[in-house]
Order: sequence, then C-alpha cells, then structure tokens
Amino acid sequence: MNISVIGCGYLGAVHAACMAEIGHTVVGVDVDEEKVGLLSAGQAPFHEPDFEELLARNVDAGRLRFTTDFAEVADSQVHFIGVGTPEAADGSADMTYMTSAVQSLLPHLGKAERPSIVVGKSTVPVGTADSIEDAVVEAGGILIWNPEFLRESFAVQDTLRPDRLVYGVSKDEERAQVSQDILDEVYANIIGAGVVRLVMDFPTAELVKVSANSFLATKISFINAMAEICDATGADVTKLAEAIGMDDRIGKKFLRAGIGYGGGCLPKDTRAFQARTEQLGLHSLDFLTAINEINDRRRNHAAELAIEALGGDVAGKKIAILGAAFKPNSDDMRNSPALDIAKKLADAGATVVVTDPAAGPVLQRKRPEITVAADAHDAINNSEVTLLLTEWDVFKNLDPTTLAPANKIIIDGRNALDPQVWKDAGWDYYGMGRS
Repeated sequence: MNISVIGCGYLGAVHAACMAEIGHTVVGVDVDEEKVGLLSAGQAPFHEPDFEELLARNVDAGRLRFTTDFAEVADSQVHFIGVGTPEAADGSADMTYMTSAVQSLLPHLGKAERPSIVVGKSTVPVGTADSIEDAVVEAGGILIWNPEFLRESFAVQDTLRPDRLVYGVSKDEERAQVSQDILDEVYANIIGAGVVRLVMDFPTAELVKVSANSFLATKISFINAMAEICDATGADVTKLAEAIGMDDRIGKKFLRAGIGYGGGCLPKDTRAFQARTEQLGLHSLDFLTAINEINDRRRNHAAELAIEALGGDVAGKKIAILGAAFKPNSDDMRNSPALDIAKKLADAGATVVVTDPAAGPVLQRKRPEITVAADAHDAINNSEVTLLLTEWDVFKNLDPTTLAPANKIIIDGRNALDPQVWKDAGWDYYGMGRS
C-alpha cells in the first residue's frame, strides 16, 4: 500500500521507517530541508536504538523516501499525521503544526483509486478530530485517530510490536468501517502477530495517550513524594517501592524515585491536558499542578544536595554531571532534568562538566558554552562532587576505585548505583530517599 507520513520528527520518522519495514511504500514529508536530506541519505537525525539501520535498509530498498513537496503524497491512500504539538506559553498544546499539516494535505486527498484515509497520530487536545473531520470529508478523505504510544529508546519495538492499537473512528458508521478496514490492512502484519486492537470514538481515542501519560507522571511523582518523606525519616524508598509494588493493584513499574520525569511528552502532555480540561470548564485535573510541582522539587533537591555537600559554596568548584539526555539510550534533551540541575549549579557559580554517550556530542554542537567531557573518567577527574543524572549502563557500571576526583562525593539522582560498592571505595554516597 502507498502511505504518506506528514511530519518526520521523532514520531513520524520512526513510523515511516517501520511502515516500510512491514512492506508498504512510504513517503515522508517535512518542511525541514536539512532533516529531509539526512533521512533521504539513510542517516538518523536523532539517536534511537535500531532506527538508523532500519531507516537505511528501507531507503536503500526503495520502499522509503522523504520530501518537502506535499504534492508527492497524492498517490498515497493512507496519510499519517505525526507532527509535533509543542507546549504553548499558557501550557496548552500549540496546534500550529497540526493545522498547517491538515491544510497542506487537504488538496491532495481523494486522488487515489481507493478511499483516502487520514490517520491522526499526534497527541492532541480532546475534540481535535471532531473539529477537523468535516474538512477532511469534504476534501474526499476519511478521518481516523490512531494515537502513538512510543517510548523513546524503544520506539522501533513499540511501533512494530505495540502493546495495543487504538482506533478512534467516526460517528458515521460507513466511514468508520471503511477507515477501520483500511487501517487493518496497513497493520495486517502487526495484528496478525496478536496485538490487541481497540476501536472507540474520536474523543476517547484522543484521551488515551494523555490519560496514560498523566497517570505515569502521577505515579512517578508519588514515589518521589515518598522519597522526600524517607529522607526526613531515615526510611529507604527503594525498599518501600519494592514492597508496595508487589501489590498487583499498584505494580512495580514507574515506582523508582529520582530526579523526576522530563522529555517531550510527560511534562508537556500533563500541562496541556490540564489546560484543555480548564477550557472545558472543569477542574478535574487540578491535582496535576501538585504532580508537576513535586517533579520540579526533585531537580532542586539534587542541586541543593550538591551545594550542601560542599559546605554551601560551589563557586569555582568543578562538578561532574553524568548524563544530559532525559533518559538513557537517547540523545533527547528536551526538558532534561540533568541539564536543569546542571544549570542550577552553574548559576550558583560552579564549573560544571557534562558527559553523555549520545547527547554529549549534540550538546557540544548546540550549546558550546557548556563544557562537555569525552567520558565519565574525564568528567570526574579532579571534580569536587559527581552527580549521576541519566542512568546509562556505562555510568551504572563504573568502578569507583578507578576514578580520580578531588572529593569522593557521589549523588545518585536515579538510585541506579549500589550504595555499598561506592561506600566501600571511600565515597560519600547520597541517594534519592535512601542513604
């Protein structure tokens, strides 16, 4: 089947490559010429495990190409929209890219021999699909909403073998059935592997992603609130999390105390979801304000720990930051807790040195004012305090006896290290909610 993917950022580029991998002929469209050039050459513009190999293989096979020309989508029967919906100044979702993508796509609908379907994948405020359906139908297309559930560093896996597929379909039964049948054909390989498919109305489908992200943010901030209590009482949050996670009503995942969540989804989506409910005249999500406040406090706490460990004055002192990306196996530094903490320490007068296996080179290129070390040993050499802020395996597996800091102080912002190993090597160890 001929498929187009509008928007070739993180979501769109991965989705385009994966659709080509399962046998479709795919054209990706983006307004960024530099990005299109890299993708056309089979080069990934971001770090994501397995993606570049998948991209290059399908570009070389002729199943996948990229362009800045919207006219090249005319032969496609299925049009996925995967543009960004960044946070606006008031916390709501900025729909500029979505509006532009839809308007640019409309003139090219209805050109294929079979019915054209427009598949929304972007995370949008509830009500978006209802607001654009008429325009899509008038242009000769049928709208269906198919939210994405990608986890960065697992994006290829999550696209080819997701834990579920969600279809938001039209109230018009005929259009709903046609769009469902065509999308089933697109995903035949995935559905055939046993992936569950859930069919629902537009608003419910739009709510799935933001509801899931808000729940995860709540769970993360809950255990971080428990870490604050553990710090005040001498309890161990890791053992607390283990105990409550054994309750199958709660579960163990996302009960890991640390410096909080970051990235391009959870912070943005929780604020946009709350803003949308307020636009609807509801205050159902007021609690998300506290959730985000807890998240921000964890960043402040890590920076304050470093300052306190050095007697309250970090001016001119070298501080090593292990990690720049918001999570390991990624170079994504959007809303990165690590960089936020690094800035707080730099603003306090510290000489901050950052290292990250994937994000480091990107940081060095985009933020030349930040000192970036080649590796952890280089960053830690002669440092007064070290903070582990992104739990890359290379950092978790460090042998503390091989490091040469000026002061053996480690702040484990992700509770990723074995405290006893570091203490036995003569280090002062500070965890998040555990000593």
